[in-house]
Amino acid sequence: MKYAIIFCFSLLTIGSAFGQKNDEKINKLSDKIEQKVIEWRRHVHQNPELSNREFETAKYIETHLRNIGISVQTGVAKTGVVGILKGKKPGKVVALRADIDALPVTERNDLPFKSNVRSTYNGKETGVMHACGHDSHVAILMGVAEVLSQMKNDIHGTIKFIFQPAEEGAPKGEEGGAELMVKEGVLKNPDVDAIFGLHIAAGLDAGKITYKPGGIMAASQSYQIDVMGKQAHGSRPWASVDPIVASAQIINGLQTIISRESELTKEGAVITVGMINAGIRSNIIPEKATIVGTIRTLDYGMQDFINKRMKEMVPDIAKAFRAEASIEIDKGYPITFNHIELTSQMLPTLQRIALKENVIEVDAITGAEDFSFFQQKVPGLYFFLGGKPLDLSPEKAAGHHTPDFILDESGFVLGVKTLSALALDYLEM
Repeated sequence: MKYAIIFCFSLLTIGSAFGQKNDEKINKLSDKIEQKVIEWRRHVHQNPELSNREFETAKYIETHLRNIGISVQTGVAKTGVVGILKGKKPGKVVALRADIDALPVTERNDLPFKSNVRSTYNGKETGVMHACGHDSHVAILMGVAEVLSQMKNDIHGTIKFIFQPAEEGAPKGEEGGAELMVKEGVLKNPDVDAIFGLHIAAGLDAGKITYKPGGIMAASQSYQIDVMGKQAHGSRPWASVDPIVASAQIINGLQTIISRESELTKEGAVITVGMINAGIRSNIIPEKATIVGTIRTLDYGMQDFINKRMKEMVPDIAKAFRAEASIEIDKGYPITFNHIELTSQMLPTLQRIALKENVIEVDAITGAEDFSFFQQKVPGLYFFLGGKPLDLSPEKAAGHHTPDFILDESGFVLGVKTLSALALDYLEM
């Protein structure tokens, strides 16, 4: 055991020494293109595209990668772009990922590069906005590609730049996102040994990074419950089997799975009801009610238990009120799980580039990320990059997926430096 510890320490020491050698080049090249990264981000922000519809965004990325001499694959998972940069020296393969899709959100910010794009989502007209920061992810990874393309002689191995569509979910009836990229072999030919990704955080100070070994983001599942009763006039409820009353009891029952049956000292878990549809007017008790919601879990054993209990509880509660109910739970996104050993190996890189006091270990969050599909196949590290102005309190920062979402662009260059250093350090370990 002693020798194993010494060996691991030696690897980290060697990696740190190599990393410090590259830092000067990375910093110089990143600082030089900082304004270009901001301009790229503003272009993408002003021209957002919904999931699986990122045609012009993909062309913009492709043109940039080809202009800096990187081999390009297009049409991966419909609109994805993959760049491959082979170093002058043999070695492993590392992947860096950015998501490229926008959201059906109408922007309220008064910016010179504000999005005025309109589109249709689920049959409804809507504004389109990069309300989660994917525009910054695109620009940062474009910057990393430019920096590393100029350090080709220093690269031990190969770097894959994965620009992934449809992180927010493919349109109904379509496949998309990281899961489809994996299915189409994005981690193969050449085979990826590890993958890194970041997400901008509007509530975290620019210049800071947060991370967590193990589960950093939750598994996400959607569910639908259909409750069937018997329709009747609203004045004669005794002639009905009321699916709304049964639904109310089902909703109450679901919450007891979390509050009374789940071992929350192990990990957090959430069952949320996001939509209830029933009825058409005030004096008709309807025949059917539909409940739709989401489940968030950070432990696969807890996920299995919660799924099992929901499937047991829903029909039984409905039966107690003379109704019938069925439930469907989708597979959803897995847990975004940071490989323990890889996170430990790369933590010195994060601390060296951002400075130790700016790299903070945090608790898991119940948001979800399809980066998790990559992490199911190869070791991965996913972290958060600060995007909040320093003079703005976290309480006043607009949340992700909102019309007022805004970022401090001064934090982008740290993302370029960090992903560049992670790639080179990993390949030299």
